Amino acid sequence: MRNQGVMHVDTEILVPFFDVDSMHVVWHGHYVKYLEVARCALLDHLGHNYQQMQAAGFAWPVIDLQLRYMRGATFGQRLNVRASLVEWENRLKINYLISDLATGERMTRASTVQVAVEIASREMLLASPAVMVDAVRKVLP
Repeated sequence: MRNQGVMHVDTEILVPFFDVDSMHVVWHGHYVKYLEVARCALLDHLGHNYQQMQAAGFAWPVIDLQLRYMRGATFGQRLNVRASLVEWENRLKINYLISDLATGERMTRASTVQVAVEIASREMLLASPAVMVDAVRKVLP
């Protein structure tokens, strides 16, 4: 079983027409966009989103992305994208589950890993900056 993380945020996505391919299913590359929408919602919930990361002097590039497709989404389908925070002290790891909003059917699993990079020096850090760790600790019970 995948790690459920210490907290999660659910985001609803309505599949637009321009995301489907000639087979009438969401083109595989668009799922990455859905993950980004959910990740931004999670970071907003933490109170440390991309603008705040940059203001603190850090970029957080994605260095690993894993996707497993189980069923293709279709035009007009309502999806739930759950982003679950799994790791944050040394890197930012988020697990995702995309499911049909109406039925709960699991459609796609994914994970991303991001690392902190100091903007001024462009050096990758081996531990998350205190500002990120503190943001997570503030929302944990």
